[in-house]
Amino acid sequence: MNRLGTGIGWRPEIADAVERMPGIDWVEAVAENVCPGHLPESLLRLRERGVTVVPHGVSLGLGGADRPDEARLGALAERARALGSPLVTEHIAFVRAGGPLTASPLLEAGHLLPVPRTRDALDVLCENIRIAQDALPVPLAVENIAALISWPGEEMTEGQFLYELVERTGVRLLIDVANLHTNHVNRGEDPARALDELPVEAIAYVHVAGGFERDGVWHDSHAHPVPQPVLDILTDLASRTTPPGVLLERDDNFPEPAELERELATVRETVEKATSQTGTWPTAPGPTASRRSDATARSAGRGTADMAARPAGRGAAGAAAQTSATPTADRANQPTGSQGTDPANQPTGSQGTDPANQPTGSQGTDPANQPARSQGTDAAAQPPR
Repeated sequence: MNRLGTGIGWRPEIADAVERMPGIDWVEAVAENVCPGHLPESLLRLRERGVTVVPHGVSLGLGGADRPDEARLGALAERARALGSPLVTEHIAFVRAGGPLTASPLLEAGHLLPVPRTRDALDVLCENIRIAQDALPVPLAVENIAALISWPGEEMTEGQFLYELVERTGVRLLIDVANLHTNHVNRGEDPARALDELPVEAIAYVHVAGGFERDGVWHDSHAHPVPQPVLDILTDLASRTTPPGVLLERDDNFPEPAELERELATVRETVEKATSQTGTWPTAPGPTASRRSDATARSAGRGTADMAARPAGRGAAGAAAQTSATPTADRANQPTGSQGTDPANQPTGSQGTDPANQPTGSQGTDPANQPARSQGTDAAAQPPR
């Protein structure tokens, strides 16, 4: 995989500061907040300078029971083309339920909700990802999310679930180390075990973000400085493989540009120190059989058959692009609040409506143009100052 370098989440509130920041190799923009026919001038200027822009989708709901909406997929593809992006990213989550095929009205969760780590849920997720791969002109990477709960009857750990997902679909991974920390605090999961089990060679890039703990619950606010435990997980990951890219997410409570630059420098130094001590280098994409967990091994035959059955021309890039093409490049930016870590952060009026049908200003009625609300903005979710 080609190296992306160090980047930051592009937000309108810090657009001018991002343009002036030294050492910005690439940026990530919330796909639903970008209109292809009216790209922000700041993003255009960054593109002219050769800065890579990656659209980060938040509304597909790839983990839901329904197949991905064609209009949303088309809108994400359109943004990838308009931005000249080497890949697009989304989340391993579901965001809505109900609708015409059920006895319930369509409901929008307002959060990225965790997918049960069961084989049935994995089957649905794999098929939805294949559909998305077919519809997109560039490779897709999917992100692990933060959550407050674990589903009963789960059959795999997060690392095992991600390993089998990659093996069966060839999808790449966007690993959010802040979400690994969130799930450690909230669900008792071991970040080191997750890194042991997931296919680090399939990582497209890494997210880093801040949050806060209150009453024993970690809130992935994206509105606070990156804490040391998150940097420690980043160090662990970078000691195993050099991530092609690392990106700092900040969605609210924006500090002065100098403070963001210091955080970026810390992230960059963390990766460089870990890789220099271990001599790790970027690895080729594709799962490593020797690291397969027992749970994954049980379905290896099925995964191989699934891959072999896929037609050679999946999407514009084809199936080969999903497993061997080299791109040059959580959640956070959900259209309707924070990513399932703080129940207080649900925006008013989002429930029971389809955000695709809510035009906002210049975004018009494009189904993908949902406003991506800042995370951690609910006053109830903020720690005492």
